[in-house]
Amino acid sequence: MTCNNCGTAGAAHLFRAKGYDLVRCTGCGLAYIANPPGAEELKVLYSAGASYHAALCDPASETFATQDRIAVRHLAETLRGVKRGRLLDVGCSIGQFAARAKAAGFSATGLEMNEASAAFARSHFGLEVAEGTIHDAPQEAGSLDVVTMFDVIEHVPDPLGDLRKAFDLLAPGGTIVLSTPNIDGLFPKLSLPLAKKLDYWPHPEPPYHLYQFSAKTLGAMLKKAGFAVAETRHFAIDLAYTFGQVQTLLKMPKRLAYAGLFAPLAAVGPLLGQGDWIYVTARKAG
Repeated sequence: MTCNNCGTAGAAHLFRAKGYDLVRCTGCGLAYIANPPGAEELKVLYSAGASYHAALCDPASETFATQDRIAVRHLAETLRGVKRGRLLDVGCSIGQFAARAKAAGFSATGLEMNEASAAFARSHFGLEVAEGTIHDAPQEAGSLDVVTMFDVIEHVPDPLGDLRKAFDLLAPGGTIVLSTPNIDGLFPKLSLPLAKKLDYWPHPEPPYHLYQFSAKTLGAMLKKAGFAVAETRHFAIDLAYTFGQVQTLLKMPKRLAYAGLFAPLAAVGPLLGQGDWIYVTARKAG
C-alpha cells in the first residue's frame, strides 16, 4: 500500500492492534493502516455500535448531550473563519452541528452515510440531508461557501480524494473546516512507547481510524488538494472518551494508574500546541 498523500511505498511500523498494522510514511509522515479492513469488514465494525446510535438518537441520553456540546465547539470553530453562506456538513451524523449552523444563519445541509442517523436529522431537526459519501453530494461544483468535515477525514479510505472533491464543491474563496485526532499530540506521542509494551493505546487505535493525521500531514494534504491553510487550533479529546468513565476506571486499577499517568499530558497538550485533537481551517483561493 502506498501513501495516500505522497505516493511513497516505504513506511515504518508504529503499532499493531486487532491484527491491523498502523505505519508511518517514510516520505511525508502520514500514519495509516497498512492492511485496512475491506468494505464488508468495516460494515461489521460499525454495526457493532448499534447501541451507541440508539443512544445518539435519544435526545434524553447523555450521548446526545455530549455530542451536542461538541457541536457547539464545531460551530464556534467554524465561525472563526466564516460567518454565513451555503454550508455542507459531511458526515453530519444526526445533524446537531448542521442544525446549530442553520440557526446561526448558514444555509446548512448535511451528508451522512448512516441511514438511521440521516433519517433522524431530517425528522428531528428538519434538515436537508443526503445519504452517502462526499462523492455522492448532490450539490454542483463551485456551489458551496463552506464544507465542514468533523472527525470524518480519518475514517475515509481516500482522504486526498475527498479533500479534492470538497475543493471542487467550493466556490472561489470558499472555506473548509475539519477536526481530527492529532497523532503528534503530547499524549499519543509520549504514550506510544509504553503502548507497544502493554499492547494498549487509547489514542484512537486501528481499525476504526484508517488514517492518523498530524497538523503537518493534514496541512500538507490540504495543500495538495489545492487549499491554503488559514488556522490550526489544538484541543484535548474528552478525557472520559480517551481513558474511560471514572466509575469504570475505579474497577480497573491498572487502567486507573494509566489514566493517572497520562491524563495530565492530554490536558496540558493544547497549551503547548500539542493537543491530541485539532481543528484546521483552510481556504480555496478567491
